[in-house]
Amino acid sequence: MQRRLLLTALGLASLLANPAHAAEPLKIGLVLPMSGPFADYGKQIERGVRLYIAANGDTVAGRKIELIIKDDSPGTAGDVSKRLAQELVVKDKVDVLAGFGLTPAALAVAPIATEAKKPMVVMNAATSIITARSPYIVRTSHTLAQVSAPIASWAAKNKIKTVYTLVADYGPGHDAEGQFKKTFTAAGGEVVGEVRVPVKNPDFAPYLQRIKDTKPDAVFLFLPPGAETIAFMKGFADRGMAQAGIRIIGTGDLTDEDILDALGEPALGAITAFHYAQSHKSAENAAYTAAYAKAYPKERPNFMSVAGYDGMHVIFEAIKKTGGSADADKFIEAAKGLSWVSPRGKIMIDPATRDIVQTVYIRKVESVSGKLQNIEFDSMPDVKDPGKP
Repeated sequence: MQRRLLLTALGLASLLANPAHAAEPLKIGLVLPMSGPFADYGKQIERGVRLYIAANGDTVAGRKIELIIKDDSPGTAGDVSKRLAQELVVKDKVDVLAGFGLTPAALAVAPIATEAKKPMVVMNAATSIITARSPYIVRTSHTLAQVSAPIASWAAKNKIKTVYTLVADYGPGHDAEGQFKKTFTAAGGEVVGEVRVPVKNPDFAPYLQRIKDTKPDAVFLFLPPGAETIAFMKGFADRGMAQAGIRIIGTGDLTDEDILDALGEPALGAITAFHYAQSHKSAENAAYTAAYAKAYPKERPNFMSVAGYDGMHVIFEAIKKTGGSADADKFIEAAKGLSWVSPRGKIMIDPATRDIVQTVYIRKVESVSGKLQNIEFDSMPDVKDPGKP
């Protein structure tokens, strides 16, 4: 009897000393392209995630953070992303799904988040419709409509009357094209030509010639940042299109810091609208870029790294508010309305759409001390996604 009482007492003491959540790690499954043509997307997001943990600790609400990364390269094959997300849920038993470099991945995994009731934090994929595909999705990056409308407004106000649009032929490109045309024409501008090009390996030569022959004031561009962006800018310069009086405007992906050095001189003068630049002046960004430079001295921080950083902020704050629970309904309610000052500026999770509300900056590529930078010269605060009803 005494032995049984002793064992019972020890068991109760153990339970009191180890609350349920304290004994369980908070497992976060990151679905990211870590190899292949979009490997830089995954690497930048992962760096932002790890920098947040380094700055804020590896435990939240008594639960140790455990990251499980799945490479869904190339990131455009939804079936691969879906299979890996299923593994994370069934085999790894993750509490939160996160990452998602490209739209096809996010759209493919959305039904899994709904069926398994797992919070899903989108850290890049930028098609407007994504958050509507599951009640458990929250996004900390941007949408293409959100950054296309401001550059259209700026162009119309700054003597750009005719524009030729060139976008990648998939969801984000369609969103960028549609929103730009809507905002630009409403402001009195005219779209004199438009073309959608393959996401990978397009031959820009015929498109560039067509644009040059049309003689617009500017070309509006959206391409996934990488080899295609570099190829377009080189072709634009080689054909003397700037000398022909054609300007480049676009979303900030065009002059992403990850490829800005590779773009080189052809990028000078490009005007873009975006929510983050490495050169953004604030105490928060100074601290972030310093931490990034220390951890990754040969790389430049970009918008994807900041979205990963802010995605972890949402996870940490939501888990704190739920007292350690990753229950999807509680998590999403806790995430709605969250606001804070990010390295990009003041941001908020829209409680109605679960998308991000943020300042969009108008920037120009300039050479600063011999280094190309996106220099902000105008801003539009509290921009919501205009692609939502």
